[in-house]
Amino acid sequence: MPDVNFILNGKPVTAQPKPKQTLLHFLREELHLTGTKPGCEIGDCGACSVIIDGELKKSCIYLMKDLDGKEVISIEGIALPDGTPSDLQQAFIDHGATQCGYCTPGMIVAGEALLRNNPQPTEEQIREGLKDNLCRCTGYLQIIEAVADVAQQRARKEEGGQ
Repeated sequence: MPDVNFILNGKPVTAQPKPKQTLLHFLREELHLTGTKPGCEIGDCGACSVIIDGELKKSCIYLMKDLDGKEVISIEGIALPDGTPSDLQQAFIDHGATQCGYCTPGMIVAGEALLRNNPQPTEEQIREGLKDNLCRCTGYLQIIEAVADVAQQRARKEEGGQ
């Protein structure tokens, strides 16, 4: 199988994927980036969500061979460069949107993908943007509030109001 070259969290990566190897398993097993979680491994739960070329994708069903030339952002790429939580990660903490924490990385990635594509979503648009990510603990209210809060914070910053 030929080499695959892509950008991961702002850094170039060259991989020699195994046949049928998924991005999820490459991230966890070869790069030891374990923030992206295995859940159902059939693309239903969203625990493994990543952003590929600006779109939310399930890494458990995304084959490595299809990554050549693409840009990938995993949960590790959401944090600030110094490793501190991003505004969205901090909002999840502040709103108690983490509960057991297993779905949290996928939810944060889904929220970030939504906000990058729709900086000022309505509550219904937030619900729609997160609908493919399952959480068994929170009931989603705190997650929706965290995403809405960050959308408002970012809008104020953009307007110059901090």
